Amino acid sequence: MKYPLPPLNPLRTFEAAARLCSLTSAAEELNVSQVAVSRQVRVLEDYLGVTLFRRLHRGIELTREGKELYEGITQVFQDISNAAHKVSRRGRRDILSIQSYTTFSQRWLIPRLANFHEANKTTEVRLSSSLAPVDFETQNIDASIRSGYGDWPELHSEKLVDIELIPICSPGLMESKNLKSPKDLTRVRLLHSMARPNDWESWLSATGVDIDAEAGISFDNSALAIEAASMSIGVAIAVKVFVERQIQNGSLIAPFENTCKTGEGYYLTWPRNLRASDPLLNFLSWMRDLMTKKE
Repeated sequence: MKYPLPPLNPLRTFEAAARLCSLTSAAEELNVSQVAVSRQVRVLEDYLGVTLFRRLHRGIELTREGKELYEGITQVFQDISNAAHKVSRRGRRDILSIQSYTTFSQRWLIPRLANFHEANKTTEVRLSSSLAPVDFETQNIDASIRSGYGDWPELHSEKLVDIELIPICSPGLMESKNLKSPKDLTRVRLLHSMARPNDWESWLSATGVDIDAEAGISFDNSALAIEAASMSIGVAIAVKVFVERQIQNGSLIAPFENTCKTGEGYYLTWPRNLRASDPLLNFLSWMRDLMTKKE
């Protein structure tokens, strides 16, 4: 049978008195009166039905039962303290927890985080990745980067960039397949992201090319599709902001000038009923500057 927990406040008071071997010292540590400490110890003794301390002329001494109880709870209190410290954000106001998509994190955010830290040395960014929307009530997350139309009624959303789609491939594939117009895509594999399954269909429709948009190879996320394109496996459809650096340095090629804006964007979001912290506002300002800056 599971034995019920004793009252925790008297137990905490007992632990302090036993550790310090003094009711007076325990009272000072707990910022209460010695009378209050004595009362709490008495409550615990009455609950357990044993005497925990011998009251001596110049102090206190644990009884056999008191020693057994103290030895049993010492590690438990330390474990509670360690667990609380691990999850606590008290006194660390510049910790900023952000959830993002894997591709956004890998292709855009992570390569630039050192730049943010240089400008905000007292802010620690904790980055996690997931496709699922954040549950701000149960998850310890300050803000999330989310794609869509910005119409989430429970969230404050600040647009970072429009989603603009562009086909990309390796220089070698472009040369070997002689890609000159979108119609030439019939000669190559189309590389898809299961996280954004409609991107090829959107781009082909906007371009006016009648090609089977579902043919080719599908990957778990856009980052993998882009990596496959860099290995000449096929042509991937990418969000332009994720591949601009690679296009500029020539490691990836945009074989056609045609792009397609879906009407969606990437947004930094946080609960509408909460005021954004200064670290979050600094993060938003930093992202806006880099998103609009020509790199």
